[in-house]
Amino acid sequence: MFVTEDGRKLVTVIPGDGIGPECIDATLKILEAAKAPLVFEIREAGASVFKKGLASGVPPETIESIRKSRIVLKGPLETPVGYGEKSANVTLRKLFETYANVRPVRELPNVPTPYSGRGIDLVVVRENVEDLYAGIEHQQTPGVAQTLKLISDKGSEKIVRFAFELARAEGRKRVHCATKSNIMKLSEGTLKRVFERVAQEYPDIEAQHIIVDNAAHQLVKRPEQFDVLVTTNMNGDILSDLASGLVGGLGFAPSANIGNEVAIFEAVHGSAPKYAGKNVINPTAVLLSAVMMLRYIEEFAVAELIENAILYTLEEGKVLTGDVVGYDRGAKTTEYTQAIIANLGQKPRTTQVRAHRAVRLPQISPDPAYVKAKSRRIVGADVFVESDLRPEQLGPALEELAEGSAFRLKMISNRGTQVYPPTGGLIDLVDHYRCRFLYKGDGEARQEDVVDLVQRVGSRFRWMQIEVLQEFDGEPGFTKAQGED
Repeated sequence: MFVTEDGRKLVTVIPGDGIGPECIDATLKILEAAKAPLVFEIREAGASVFKKGLASGVPPETIESIRKSRIVLKGPLETPVGYGEKSANVTLRKLFETYANVRPVRELPNVPTPYSGRGIDLVVVRENVEDLYAGIEHQQTPGVAQTLKLISDKGSEKIVRFAFELARAEGRKRVHCATKSNIMKLSEGTLKRVFERVAQEYPDIEAQHIIVDNAAHQLVKRPEQFDVLVTTNMNGDILSDLASGLVGGLGFAPSANIGNEVAIFEAVHGSAPKYAGKNVINPTAVLLSAVMMLRYIEEFAVAELIENAILYTLEEGKVLTGDVVGYDRGAKTTEYTQAIIANLGQKPRTTQVRAHRAVRLPQISPDPAYVKAKSRRIVGADVFVESDLRPEQLGPALEELAEGSAFRLKMISNRGTQVYPPTGGLIDLVDHYRCRFLYKGDGEARQEDVVDLVQRVGSRFRWMQIEVLQEFDGEPGFTKAQGED
């Protein structure tokens, strides 16, 4: 964090696209009125940068500002159709390893929902850089695409420890871990196993694992049971939007992207271009993101001052924006901003601001080989091939090609279900087969044995991927197909 000579803290501000500049302008006015000890450096990213021809949407001067300040307050960024390949939002999160996406959700006064009066007050802690959002995709055949779901022990430990530390910092008593580990036993199962191990170090906090589809069900049925919900990237994206819908929508949904070096604070909502420039947008989500930022830099008194003013303004109910009361009679963005400024120093009667202290960030070894196996061996290979043959034709052909190699064909699957040897199922096939070969010997196959196998298969069939099958410390590092014995 960069601190000026007069003690103010530098913040890189990215106004963003669509409604972003209006939300940021309102937020900066309130921060100034609250006398937050901050100095702002305005930088750009998003649509305007894409249109200049920079594919990342984030120019070098913005990156340099963030490297200096380490704190970012930003409006929503847009990836216009026809420009760029990656989201500038995701680029910023990944460039600075902001591994923890924090999305608090709480019931707000005078924001009517079917859940009003239920006392919803929870935080979704979402892993932010791994999983499907690693964005590693391949078109493997003309009609079959693949996305790699990457979940590491290191990434899981960082996000799990962060969730428990956040619970302690906010005086929360329960952490749920939501995964789909009943199906994805290795990837989603990694988060579950790490959660259960790390939870033992936090005996003061109740720890529960929950299957993610049940988590969605329970959020709708009884959301007040949740306190902190930690989950993987894609699951967290879905669950956090669901949770924000319980308390009034994305107009009230702030978020933080926190890493050990840089933290980025932004609303969950997008750029909503149809409302841009109309002075009708609700800036609360960006403003509450700024409140989260103030707590992150340990300006707790100013954060509480502003949050109390927001809650008091909502509780008073005289100045409410169009997303709450209808755009035909809602307050202008500028009117709502001025009402909050006028209410600085007021405290709500029906809602309390939660006490906060600084979150202790987890310190994890930087060693890339974070998990070290005592033993490992190659026991086979999955060769993915493209073919329009039926399984009963493909199987014998592959068995013939494998003759004389170090491997035997064990099975062939199609979209995860075994189709050779036949199991009696009725499968609608695509031209994408996983062909599992196992080592014939007692010891370990060599990598050159795998190369020989692939060359044999490739002499007749088009292959697009190889996965070496390994055992680590005697346990298989791969799962079975549906129907595989």
